[in-house]
Amino acid sequence: MSPSADQATLPRIPAAQAPASPAAEADGLPTPRRYWAMVAVLTAFVLVVLDIAIANLALPTIAETLGIAPSASVWVVTSYQAAIVMFLLPAGAAGESFGYRRVFVAGVALFAAASALCALAPSLAWLVAARFLQGVGSAGVMAIGVALLRFIYPKQLLGAAIGWNALTIALTAAAGPSIGAAILAVASWQWLFAINIPLGAVILLAAGALPSTSGSGRRVDRISIALNAIVFGALILGIDQVVADIGRGIALLAVAAIGAVVLIRRELPRAHPMIPFDLLRVSSFRISVLASVCCFTGQMASLVALPFYLQHELGQSAVMAGLYLTPWPLTVAIAGPLSGRLSDRFSTGALCAFGGTCLAAGLVLTAFWPLGDSLLPLIPFMMLGGLGFGFFQTPNNRNMLLSAPKERSGAAGGMQGMARLSGQTAGGVLMLVLFSLLPIADAPRIGLALAAAFALAGGLISILRAGR
Repeated sequence: MSPSADQATLPRIPAAQAPASPAAEADGLPTPRRYWAMVAVLTAFVLVVLDIAIANLALPTIAETLGIAPSASVWVVTSYQAAIVMFLLPAGAAGESFGYRRVFVAGVALFAAASALCALAPSLAWLVAARFLQGVGSAGVMAIGVALLRFIYPKQLLGAAIGWNALTIALTAAAGPSIGAAILAVASWQWLFAINIPLGAVILLAAGALPSTSGSGRRVDRISIALNAIVFGALILGIDQVVADIGRGIALLAVAAIGAVVLIRRELPRAHPMIPFDLLRVSSFRISVLASVCCFTGQMASLVALPFYLQHELGQSAVMAGLYLTPWPLTVAIAGPLSGRLSDRFSTGALCAFGGTCLAAGLVLTAFWPLGDSLLPLIPFMMLGGLGFGFFQTPNNRNMLLSAPKERSGAAGGMQGMARLSGQTAGGVLMLVLFSLLPIADAPRIGLALAAAFALAGGLISILRAGR
């Protein structure tokens, strides 16, 4: 978004303004409505990203307050991520059918209501169920938010709008641990979820300015949606149960495998499949998706392991743990735009390989560097990890989107989110397994080492497209 005179102030939302036609809105909204629509989208991304950042930090506190094992507390994160993975692609299909604004508003409303349930949770089971509902609402926001940008801004400003979106997410992730630590310093963990309620109200107020694109009216395949939920739900539960009850775990994994076969056979012949198989046939797109899954597996595993490592092994308070984590997302905010500019001139595969290597190095150094009496070396290690993640994420996303035909940009964006969240869910499940099998003193370090291996794998896989 280029600075201009009419951006200096944010005018009032125009009252009773008739919605523009879909054809007009395809070229962007007029000002000042455009800025209010952007407020709705960016605040919604702040809502979901902030919730992820502060929930990770609060896991040790939640485990202690509810009197549960660390392995059980990880379900507070895993249930949220699992719900997003289960409903991200269906939410995108619903947006195409019923209209983007309608699905986006429904997602925000559900997220805010579920946040209130989280704040009132008296037990782990209640909290995990409320977090699952939060994840369903978040899927609506994440699947539709990027698509709405295409109707909010004209084509010539779309790249700048996506840049603002990326910067907002990075800065929110950077501030998240500090915000979470500040709240925990003065209040109980329930307030970490209660703050979502006023933010949700702001989004719903500004949502009236969103473009009112009409849906295609195409029938949403409820059977495919149910199969998609069964596949991912059984997969995640099966991995967890393999540790406690191998027979039940194998049975759930078999259900996931059978469901996946049925879902694929159902979706493959469709002209507009919920799962974009047409894009996955493109080599460059497929490599980007696989690399993204690997890198985000490492990212989530490390973000779950680090609070336990800092608080249990290194004896830091929740406040200090949040401060030590902050340099990572702050460096991502700097590295992301820089790597984006470089990706216009250099191979995205080479940039991603560099990023994956830096991320892996930062995690290994964090886990095994002899710290002694000073923890200051953790700061450059976190910065190295953030630099690597920023140099991987932006070029990889750019390549993924440009590998798809323009008319399939929505499906490419949905698959981009699916790859990210599949990896993050896998990272959460990985730490769940480690906490179940290993002592609390060993699990975080081993988790960081495995996270580094996944990050390095993502970078090396990207070399396969080094010429692109």
